[in-house]
Amino acid sequence: MIRKAKPSDAKAVAPLIIQAMGELANKFSNTTNAKKTLELFEYFFSQQNNQYSYENTLVFEENSQILGSLNAYDGGQLPELRKKFIDYISLHNDVKDFNPEVETQAGEFYLDTISVLPSAQGKGIGKQLIAAGIDWAEKTGHKTVGLLVEAENEKALSLYQSKGFVIQNNKEFLGGLYLHMTYETT
Repeated sequence: MIRKAKPSDAKAVAPLIIQAMGELANKFSNTTNAKKTLELFEYFFSQQNNQYSYENTLVFEENSQILGSLNAYDGGQLPELRKKFIDYISLHNDVKDFNPEVETQAGEFYLDTISVLPSAQGKGIGKQLIAAGIDWAEKTGHKTVGLLVEAENEKALSLYQSKGFVIQNNKEFLGGLYLHMTYETT
């Protein structure tokens, strides 16, 4: 079942966000210490008004276990949603002048992280989360749904293309090459 996330889901969802972000999670936390990175994302997930908040997250739950998550929001709100995160890591993680590129834009409902536990992959959970993200976009009046995928991640690229996403352009983000893909709602 897919449902809106709750603050109490932090311990289950933060590792999924980190899994989806890969190396970017360490760049955002300014540490390679897995425990500190996990604590940072648990903290922000449980807070309001930031890009990684439970408010911007759907979870796939089965038998009281969270197996996957989708983090998404209005792309035009990214600078505002990211501000609390940037201010916090500047103060607490000794990150100075961290201004990552804006990976989305106004008018786009942005699917930031999509992640499924490794033990639950291959069961269609990711496809269900993507479909739920598209529905969420439509319910909030968005015509365009966007996401970034690592250029060399052929498995994810194939999944997004099978769901109707089309490559728009290449985008460099924090030193990596990504494909910006969009889906147009009806």
